[in-house]
Amino acid sequence: MSERTKVTVPQLWEMKRSDVKITMITAYDYPTGVWAERAAIDILLVGDSMAMTVLGYPTTLPATMAELIAHSQAVNRGNSNSFVLGDMPYMSYQPSVEMAVQNAGRFMSEGRCDGIKLEGGAAMADRVDAIVNSGIPVMGHLGLTPQSMSMLGGFKAQGKDALVAKKIVDDARVLEEAGAFSILLEAVPSKVSKLVAQRAEIPIIGIGAGPDCDGQVFMFGLYPAFTPKFAKQYADLGKTIVEGLERYAHEVREGIFPEPKHCFTISDQQYQDLLAMLE
Repeated sequence: MSERTKVTVPQLWEMKRSDVKITMITAYDYPTGVWAERAAIDILLVGDSMAMTVLGYPTTLPATMAELIAHSQAVNRGNSNSFVLGDMPYMSYQPSVEMAVQNAGRFMSEGRCDGIKLEGGAAMADRVDAIVNSGIPVMGHLGLTPQSMSMLGGFKAQGKDALVAKKIVDDARVLEEAGAFSILLEAVPSKVSKLVAQRAEIPIIGIGAGPDCDGQVFMFGLYPAFTPKFAKQYADLGKTIVEGLERYAHEVREGIFPEPKHCFTISDQQYQDLLAMLE
């Protein structure tokens, strides 16, 4: 097997043209970066979902630039070859084009990211255009956009009616024209996602958006509050951790752990010398 090299935007475009599915996961820390490297994952998203899955908030809104940059740095310390995206947090780009460009630049210079992701369609096209013209790759995000959950009425699938579905299709075209290198579709009906993917020349990545997207996102995390319908559980890590902690607690309480093999020793002579010093 040839040695893996850094994933790039042109490579992701070629994967779409060649009908090679793109793999993408959320990543929040150094261990996840290492594991993703070993599994040869194409794209890592340092998502604002970190606010929920790592910090325990009920929504993504409390995530800050400082937190996401720190997590981006950690992911990049564990991974050299995946394409790493920094997720622009709430109010880091909405207020103005200038703020959007500045904060996107922070992900690149401080977070060592390869690009950024932001939510929104036509209303965010000028932000996408400006960030791309600053030399920063942008992934768009349509459908269920968690930062707008108050407007959407909660974490609900989007595009089930024709009017909203048409807006998603139209917004995807606008984002592509603005320069987005890829678009994430979240919680969108499969038929609508297929239309978007067929019409787009850039990769369309799905999360709860059906099998016809050009790639899929796996939300890697240990979030006990709920599991979204679209999140397939490949391993119950939470259960494994709890079982391990229960075994640990039992062995400590019963005096089973630590065993001699877990302990350091001192020679008999040195121990006798110590006792003599203490007398």
